Amino acid sequence: LYKNLEKNSNPWGLAPRMRMDWAKGLPFDVPVVGSDVEDCSSVDYLFWVGCAGAFEDRAKRTSRAVAELLHTAGVTYAVLGDGEACTGDSARRSGNEMLFQMLAMQNVEVLNEAGAKRIVVTCAHCYNTLANEYPQVGGHYEVVHHTTLLARLVADKRLTPVQRVDAAVTYHDPCYLGRHNRIFAAPREVLGAIPGTRVQEMPRNREKSFCCGAGGARMWMDENLGERINQNRADEALATAPDVVAAACPFCITMLSDGVAQRQQEGTAAATVSVTDVSEVLLRSVRPDLVDSLSAS
Repeated sequence: LYKNLEKNSNPWGLAPRMRMDWAKGLPFDVPVVGSDVEDCSSVDYLFWVGCAGAFEDRAKRTSRAVAELLHTAGVTYAVLGDGEACTGDSARRSGNEMLFQMLAMQNVEVLNEAGAKRIVVTCAHCYNTLANEYPQVGGHYEVVHHTTLLARLVADKRLTPVQRVDAAVTYHDPCYLGRHNRIFAAPREVLGAIPGTRVQEMPRNREKSFCCGAGGARMWMDENLGERINQNRADEALATAPDVVAAACPFCITMLSDGVAQRQQEGTAAATVSVTDVSEVLLRSVRPDLVDSLSAS
């Protein structure tokens, strides 16, 4: 993990030039600061894609869904492209403060040079770090999670869910969105506005929610003792008999997807149960014609 962050500025160690691969095939251009726009003064938001949103296949779908929804709503945004580096959350959580400081100062310099004022993010860990920890190193921004922005756009009628999504949905509160930052209502407001959705709560929700197993840099570690945390939470989600398990953080989606897939392989969970981001459920209703195009070309 540390070597990957030091060498390529992302936990997977993939080449920075691949950071824009998630946007390939979109029917509109995603402007990059420094090449397509001079700075962020001409757009509403800087879209912080995050390492998962740029490199992890499931999270790429979320990046594309959010890009589609913002474009549909007429919200302008730009991205940093390969100028973006990991926020350093996993480095700090696991005790490598020097590496966190290095990544944070690098990002703050890039963000300040780009004139970023308002930032929208899809990762709860990126949200927490940018909003609460970057001010320690000179980064002061208005940071909004994508579910908060989407809920606002739906309430303002800039996004209109029209297609029924007949599904029982259970929502998992990401730790760094819910318990740490008190954002409980927005994701539920988005899901509740979609015709045909039936939102079912797990016993542990909101302030009492349970971790997916990836927080504290455990995304990059193996569980060797007792029951796997993600399996525990996946079982709790499956107990609500959902069609869709929704979350609002790529770490949570990865962990819950693996947990649900394990139970499906064992034959104890319906093969039709899917794990996805709140934005993808909304896109099914706002632009059902685009759902099949989410997978990056």
